Amino acid sequence: MVRVLRVLRYAALGLGAVAALLPFYYMVVGALQKKRDTTLGGLLPDPSNLTLDNLTGIDASFSLLGALANSLIMTVGVMACTLVFGMLAGYALAILRFRGRGMVFALVLLVQAIPFQLLMIPLYVMVVRYFGLADSYAGMILPFAVNSVAVLIFRQYFLQIPRDIFDAARMDGASELRILRSVAVP
Repeated sequence: MVRVLRVLRYAALGLGAVAALLPFYYMVVGALQKKRDTTLGGLLPDPSNLTLDNLTGIDASFSLLGALANSLIMTVGVMACTLVFGMLAGYALAILRFRGRGMVFALVLLVQAIPFQLLMIPLYVMVVRYFGLADSYAGMILPFAVNSVAVLIFRQYFLQIPRDIFDAARMDGASELRILRSVAVP
């Protein structure tokens, strides 16, 4: 009985994997076909109909490597800014005591309630018209540099560290940046 259940479980997992991977397979096969066949018969294509000419044609019409490099630059830039600013803001909200800390935290939570689609056009107008950052990496990276989710995650992480550790580092003469670098984020 246990063996039958195990076989059924693996069969269900295999069927789910096939269902999840089938669109990717269909996409790759469709990209490699000379003559398009979008019917179900195209799932098992004729090998003589498969070619790499379509992919070289894409690279000839626009620089695929340049587009990938732009994506890499934007991704690394946004990720680095999100980590740095999220860590600094999360540390400030969790550890430092300052006037208005509760208000800042409430604003960070409020930002979560506003869908990004509502902000896209005003953000674009700000970046292009007021800051003059159209067609630049800064114009693509800076609007996404601060992420409220990262601030909340880092804040919760820093709240889990015992305050005595921070107090001991302060008594040893460490600055807040040194505490952040050496104690909070080892």
